[in-house]
Amino acid sequence: MRRQQRNSDAGPAGRGARSASATMRRLLALPPRWKRRIAGPAVHRDGLELDLDTQLLLRINSAWPRPRLDPVTSPPRMRTAARRMAAIGAGRAIAMSVTDITVAGAETPLRARVYTPGATDTVLVWFHGGGWIAGDLDTHDGLCRALAAGTATTVVSVAYRLAPEHPYPAPVDDAYAAYLDIVGRAAEFGAAPERIAVGGDSAGGHLAALIAQRTVHRDAPGPLAQLLLYPVTDLTGSCPSRRTLARGFELTHTDLEFFARCLLPPAVDRAAPEVSPLAAPNPAGVAPALIVTAGFDPLRDEGARYARHLREHGVPATEHRFDGYTHGFANNRLAFGPAVDRIAELFAATLTDIAPRSRAAG
Repeated sequence: MRRQQRNSDAGPAGRGARSASATMRRLLALPPRWKRRIAGPAVHRDGLELDLDTQLLLRINSAWPRPRLDPVTSPPRMRTAARRMAAIGAGRAIAMSVTDITVAGAETPLRARVYTPGATDTVLVWFHGGGWIAGDLDTHDGLCRALAAGTATTVVSVAYRLAPEHPYPAPVDDAYAAYLDIVGRAAEFGAAPERIAVGGDSAGGHLAALIAQRTVHRDAPGPLAQLLLYPVTDLTGSCPSRRTLARGFELTHTDLEFFARCLLPPAVDRAAPEVSPLAAPNPAGVAPALIVTAGFDPLRDEGARYARHLREHGVPATEHRFDGYTHGFANNRLAFGPAVDRIAELFAATLTDIAPRSRAAG
């Protein structure tokens, strides 16, 4: 079934979110010296300086207590909070054709949303972030609109099953089944099967990376490219930024461990390649990747290492780091719209670079 989707600014967060969005807009419009007075002294870590607007928002958010993490009560609360924060930071909705559909999942059909910016021959299958336990089609509506518009690419956003109700491998299996279904239905979206890319942010980037690897191992149609925004690639937590940025920058070490425990049953080996993309001994043959990282994100180093790991095995992979930003910045277009536009520009260039090689291979 297909139906036209309403604009994101009429979402479930309602009047409260619009009021909070207006407040954020006013804060961001303050003169830099006033922002600095509110935010406090400049913050430096690992040779980088925290962006002033980012620090300002972190200072405001720090006034609210962080509830204790609990596997029963926290996921529903986090899902509600994610929808509210996404509505606050979405900014003005980018107008385009937006349609809700269903796609195949590993066990049951999944909700999906199609963003069509106009005539295009390429599809980006998107998997949202949220620690595998939160996030949905609405939380990433603004980001998907921006990516579709900025890349002139149809985006199909997929709502996979969430942990802890559906632990690993359910989210991965859902993402893989949805990707294959969309490849099989490529003509429905105005694309050829070989013009289907995958992408995601954070936990969604983890899913996209695993899909790209799985297609190689199972001799399935591989994606055209990967767009991975601050992806989880190493669930062992061994990269240095997991320690140097463990607290104080919104996403904490405690958060990451909680998300991993919700996703992974105790018997699952976190160092297995089918769990941690960075552990793949030979990722040769996976799709070219654009990997976006943030300087003040505990996932920064594993994203950078994954880009290097791909390049070492002959996979075209580019890392672009936004030095002053924290994890999740791309889902706040109100504050970081130019950065989101830059990501879209970089991925559009990635697709353009791939096209001649794809034609030559054909």
